[in-house]
Amino acid sequence: MKNRIHLPLKNMLRRPGRTSALVILSAFLCFSVLVGSMIITGLRSGLSSLRARLGADVMVVPYEASTKSKLSDIVLHGNPGYFYMDRSVTEEIRQIEGVEKVSEQFFLASASSSCCSLAVQLIGFEPETDFTIQPWIEHTYRGKLGEMEILVGSSLNAFAGDTLTFYGTDCKVAARLEKTGTYLDTSVYASEETIKTLIRAAKEKQLFDFGDVDPDQIVSSVLVDVREDIPVDDVLNDIKLHVRKTEAVRPGNMISDVALQLTGVSDTVGGMIGVIWVLCLAIEILAYIMISNERKKEYAVLRALGASGGFVARSVLAEALAAGAAGGLCGAVLAAVVTSAFGNLIEQSLGLPFLLPDLPHTLLLALIAILATAAAGAAAAAISAAKAAKTDAALLLRVEN
Repeated sequence: MKNRIHLPLKNMLRRPGRTSALVILSAFLCFSVLVGSMIITGLRSGLSSLRARLGADVMVVPYEASTKSKLSDIVLHGNPGYFYMDRSVTEEIRQIEGVEKVSEQFFLASASSSCCSLAVQLIGFEPETDFTIQPWIEHTYRGKLGEMEILVGSSLNAFAGDTLTFYGTDCKVAARLEKTGTYLDTSVYASEETIKTLIRAAKEKQLFDFGDVDPDQIVSSVLVDVREDIPVDDVLNDIKLHVRKTEAVRPGNMISDVALQLTGVSDTVGGMIGVIWVLCLAIEILAYIMISNERKKEYAVLRALGASGGFVARSVLAEALAAGAAGGLCGAVLAAVVTSAFGNLIEQSLGLPFLLPDLPHTLLLALIAILATAAAGAAAAAISAAKAAKTDAALLLRVEN
């Protein structure tokens, strides 16, 4: 038993250059597989997070907003912007058959000037009626937002207790929210009373064209939750028919383009992983064939000393597994460090919802990648192991002599 363990280790230590090359190749393979897997998982998690935050069955917005890029820019990408409609539409929507819940939201873009600390999207909501943002907020903040208190997304450089200024009005940060991998991470959230105060302040500054809007009589969007026994499309069509100057959309349909882009990126990354896997496996097979030819005499000596063909084959496979596991571990650690350090850069480069997997999920992916890398090394060494097992010691040593 000791020989089965000691012999492969001694062989690896006796040839550090060869061993290092195999470990580096395995590390590269594991790194590529794990980084690719984390990117694909992050994209899928980001899309799931976006779907959860757009959890309403129907969103009602001003008709003008739906005919421009403003709606997707604000709702899907978090670009600062605003649009308003008369608040009376909320009551009209409540009267539609099949509507179970409604909740109002208010949008305001802060300016990139001295009157504002940050140029971000401001989102006002009703904590009492909200059923999309509030469940996410409660993971971090369970208190009640007071007057001029705000919540900030995880990507903003602000923390609980800080003071941010918008249109010359000071707001206190109540909490910094957990990461979602979506536009919500770069936005600021406030209660209805606070956002109306900020809209008034913005109107006074005359930095945007608000026209003659009355902050007390406007709303940016109305989110609708439909009764389970009523088809969503029926309610959507009723709103379109009966609520004038508005457009009703299904948030799920809005992210279909995002889902298509995500699928395209995921397929590309998956294809690259497949190509890297095949190339690394081919290189490893070639390397082990060359190593096998180089070590023929060594195998012959072992056979001459009484080692069975199976023992020699298992020794070769043990070396391959050890090199693969060592390289896989190094590659996994490097992949975890790189994705953690450059997660925000990856998210910005992709331009899609992106949420890195949590620690348990990352560890699981890393374990799978390490095992797959070690298995690939063993598979590549199988040819070499088979040749070693069939070595004819007497014939080979006679030829050598």
